[in-house]
Amino acid sequence: MEIRKADKQDLNEIQRIYAQAREFQKSTGNPRQWAGGYPQEEIILEDIEKGRLYVCTQDERIGGVFMFSCEEEPTYRRICQGSWPDELPYGVIHRIAGDGSIRGMAAECFRWCRQFQDRLRIDTHEDNRVMQHVLEKNGFVYCGLIYLENGEERQAYQYTA
Repeated sequence: MEIRKADKQDLNEIQRIYAQAREFQKSTGNPRQWAGGYPQEEIILEDIEKGRLYVCTQDERIGGVFMFSCEEEPTYRRICQGSWPDELPYGVIHRIAGDGSIRGMAAECFRWCRQFQDRLRIDTHEDNRVMQHVLEKNGFVYCGLIYLENGEERQAYQYTA
């Protein structure tokens, strides 16, 4: 598997993967997390323009996508019913999704991100049991609850090397 920055020419494949991920989430008991077509095209294009959207490829075929940034995540400033293990700089992963064609994609993405930052933060919906399992399997620790800008609650995790 290879990871590279996404570009606008990848948009159709990225949208395909996100659509497939939304259906997978629904089928595994998580119908609310990415409801309404999230992430919308504007969000994807903004991530591409800011150079923080990446695609995972195997045999030159895109099989996964994720956003990674080493900038502070504003919604992580306040955490409830728990706490972050530290307040040191961290990398943020959002909108990670795969179409199932690359085995171990999430673990590879996490390893790749750790090249740039040894602390990673990520959040997920309470109904997203699949992602919670993937995070815990890959060394992330549950830290508490954060709230998105729209007020929705998410479970927050941190990985520390």
